[in-house]
Amino acid sequence: MPWLMKWLPGPHQRIFSITQEILNFIKVSIKEHKENLDPSSPRDYIDSFLIEMGEKEDNDSGFELNNLCFCTLDLFGAGTETTATTLHWGLLYMICIPQIQERVQAEVDAVIGPSRQPSMTDRNNMPYTDAVIHEIQRMGNIIPLSLGKMANKDTTLDTFIIPKGTTVLFTLGSVLHDESIWETPYTFNPQHFLEKDGRFRKREAFLPFSAGKRVCIGEPLARMELFLFFTSLLQRFTFTAPAGEQPSLEFKLGTTRCPKPYRLCAVPR
Repeated sequence: MPWLMKWLPGPHQRIFSITQEILNFIKVSIKEHKENLDPSSPRDYIDSFLIEMGEKEDNDSGFELNNLCFCTLDLFGAGTETTATTLHWGLLYMICIPQIQERVQAEVDAVIGPSRQPSMTDRNNMPYTDAVIHEIQRMGNIIPLSLGKMANKDTTLDTFIIPKGTTVLFTLGSVLHDESIWETPYTFNPQHFLEKDGRFRKREAFLPFSAGKRVCIGEPLARMELFLFFTSLLQRFTFTAPAGEQPSLEFKLGTTRCPKPYRLCAVPR
């Protein structure tokens, strides 16, 4: 009940406040884009959206200013909180399973080397690292209910009737940990995304960004960030737990499903 949450005290009010600040910033940026828009030379996402929208807003198609604000907000979310939380899970798993960390570092050393910065062109030559990142996302399951959607028309799904205006939530964990699909659904296992010959293997049940027409708009950005940040970190450092400590793989729920706070040691390689 979002309308009720606005009136209840609690830490979520801080989230609402920050979200509103970002939306205000986006609205100012959209206004500036409209004032000096050149349809023949779009500069960025906002320009492209405004050009597609044209002079007339279309609520049914989604090309209207309010939707542009929230789509742009999604890009901020995909590039900050979700990426950071996924990296928190990634470093935690590297600490808990050092042999996987060593194998990723061996591939990074072989393909990129110790000094050159990683680039997206390297990903196709690094199937094991790519598989590890996918497995971090699968096990992390950082947005287990995805983001709420709304049915824009009366819909029948199997024998269930979903009236227009109904809020729909997707339980992504039911797919990411489906025992009939994944060989070891509750165990961290990069082999889920590798063929027998070591090539990367795509899996239809891998849906951390949700699915369908309303899949996360920031998915391409998040994929690039995760690969570049993760490989850069493991290129430069080896991560271990402080002496005498064993981080927990338990989670806590907040804006995202994230690890409980833990400490680590980053040892330069």
